Amino acid sequence: MSKSTLISELAKAVAQGGVRIIDLTETLRPDYPTISLPPEFSQASPFMQTELSHYDERGPAWYWNNFTVCEHTGTHFDAPIHWVTGKDLPNNSVDTMPCEHFIAPACVIDCTNEVAANPDFLLTQELLEAWEEKHGRVPAGAWVFMRSDWRKVADPENYTNADDNGAHSPGPDANAVNWMIKERDVLGFGTECIGTDAGQAFAFDPPFPCHALMHGAGKYGLQCMTNLDLLPPTGALIVGAPLKLLNGSGSPLRVFAIAPAL
Repeated sequence: MSKSTLISELAKAVAQGGVRIIDLTETLRPDYPTISLPPEFSQASPFMQTELSHYDERGPAWYWNNFTVCEHTGTHFDAPIHWVTGKDLPNNSVDTMPCEHFIAPACVIDCTNEVAANPDFLLTQELLEAWEEKHGRVPAGAWVFMRSDWRKVADPENYTNADDNGAHSPGPDANAVNWMIKERDVLGFGTECIGTDAGQAFAFDPPFPCHALMHGAGKYGLQCMTNLDLLPPTGALIVGAPLKLLNGSGSPLRVFAIAPAL
């Protein structure tokens, strides 16, 4: 099959329902939870929207809004420049990263039972290798998504599941992150939680290993996704293009999957 035929066949499949298009994006809205840092640090802005006109005296034929948002609010992308370990890498911001990285296959690791039993659950190398025994090798250049069904676990009023000891949410341990980078050369790691690291990852060695190691290796992060339960373990193609922000460390984005029809 020629390259042009391949693209034509994909367009036909999309138009005729031969594949499923699955939205993995939360709606960006003022009440969407924003990560909160200790008070000595700067804080991320929640999404704020201000109406400019709505077919009225401010603009009789048009409706539009201004909005303010942190690069890391809502369903969003993390570029290597987001973390100190990736600050000196080439093409490390959302405006310089290669466009071909916007499209990649996904491996979905179902951890729902483990997270339901323990919100601090950690994804390990052993669990990833056990997943491979069932579903095949994680290909180079793929996303690894950790499915937790976090929306069913976390209190909507306390999305990070925080208490006096900090946040309690799942993520990978350092060995798993190193394995994904060094042994499988993944594109990045994605999650439904508010960050790619576990809630207690500030106490890990190194602290926040998914950020420190992934971004230090030029890899990416996706977080605050939804509908991972609709994806197959393999076979879905992820399209996620962050906004082209000058020197952007990340960006809210519309991320979706192209998956085989049921």
